[in-house]
Amino acid sequence: MWVFGYGSLLWNPGFDPAERVLARLPGYHRSFCMWSIHHRGTEEEPGLVLALDEAEAVHCNGLALAVYPEQETRVLDYLRERELISSAYLEKQLQIDLADGRRVEAVTYVIDPGHVQYCGGMALEDQARVIARAHGGRGPNAEYLYNTATHLHELGIRDPELDWLSERVRGIRA
Repeated sequence: MWVFGYGSLLWNPGFDPAERVLARLPGYHRSFCMWSIHHRGTEEEPGLVLALDEAEAVHCNGLALAVYPEQETRVLDYLRERELISSAYLEKQLQIDLADGRRVEAVTYVIDPGHVQYCGGMALEDQARVIARAHGGRGPNAEYLYNTATHLHELGIRDPELDWLSERVRGIRA
């Protein structure tokens, strides 16, 4: 079993992967298109978290995480409890291309654009203002942004929107 990580799974997968390989998911892009009312915000003051938003002619670079066979059930149960907390994400089995040339099917969590927490298309400045102030059960929304941007850099993955947001949020919080 493979899992595709593009946000917090990059730096906090919650399990020890058997293998970590850079990967690309076609047909989706990473964006702050989901209101967070549990982990990085509250119902009264929602934050924003990353999700995979489906679109034509796009892709998302991330990390493929292989799960040890004897841990598949436990890891899948853990991921479902973590990622499907409000049903804004849909669990899908999607084809991803690994950097070493393999193509595998991976458990992937994508946004449900019909869900009330979907907020695709928000201007970056508006995203920055939300992220700068929001705080939820897992800590400040800004911490989530900074950790994700840092780990993308460490993996050699460029994401200009996350870089811009990181700089802007730091400026707002200063």
